[in-house]
Amino acid sequence: MSKWLNKFERLIAPITVPNITLYLVIVQTFVLLAVVLNRLDPRMLVFVPTLFLQGDWWRIFSFVAIPPGFGMLVAFALYLFYLYGNALEQFLGVVRYNLFLFSGYALTVGLAFLSPHMMATNVFLGGAVFLAFAFLNPDFTLHLFFILPVKIKWLALIMWVGFGYTFVVGGASERLGVLAATGNFFLFFGGDLITRLRTGRRAVREQVKRKKLKEEMSGPMHRCSVCKRDSDSNHELDFRYRTEGDKEVCYCSDHLPPRE
Repeated sequence: MSKWLNKFERLIAPITVPNITLYLVIVQTFVLLAVVLNRLDPRMLVFVPTLFLQGDWWRIFSFVAIPPGFGMLVAFALYLFYLYGNALEQFLGVVRYNLFLFSGYALTVGLAFLSPHMMATNVFLGGAVFLAFAFLNPDFTLHLFFILPVKIKWLALIMWVGFGYTFVVGGASERLGVLAATGNFFLFFGGDLITRLRTGRRAVREQVKRKKLKEEMSGPMHRCSVCKRDSDSNHELDFRYRTEGDKEVCYCSDHLPPRE
């Protein structure tokens, strides 16, 4: 995957746009204002493959400019998109971040032609950027509505559950939308995700081993293998060990077997 990314990075490097998230937010803000002021019908911007093939060529580009809603919370959503996108660009670098967004765009457009009469969305912008940021910064605290503190990993988990539910119960277009929204995340972070899961399982096993060893070390120094009395609660007893096979077996003085 690294070779694949490096190859495409070299191809798109001359046309990459620094701070691209800011420009996307500005364009979506203008579209929002135009719709609110009844100067624009957002249906003219959506991408529907059949309409594109009939001559509405601009739709293959304009759907990216549609804001994430037209309600009261859209300003907060645009703010979060800028916050996460800017942080992701600093982490990945300008070229790779541009490639991250372009791959989501390409997946959205490509998969849309599998259901050509359905409308494609630009959820790959906010959704994929949010999931990538949460993956890289799971303990980042987001203040919902600038008030309620929540760790972003829990919000990402809710989004993953929502995507999973949509993929299971939704129709063909909804499933394609989920694939488009999450596909570039797996392209860029799938290997890291697998490594993290493996490391997590290994860490759990090591933690269990350390706990077991700690319990063994914190127990009594001697315990009779017959009566189970130990040196901590029976100070009057004398304990001895006998080699039996390849093990050292402990006996108290009352149960020490005679030597053969």
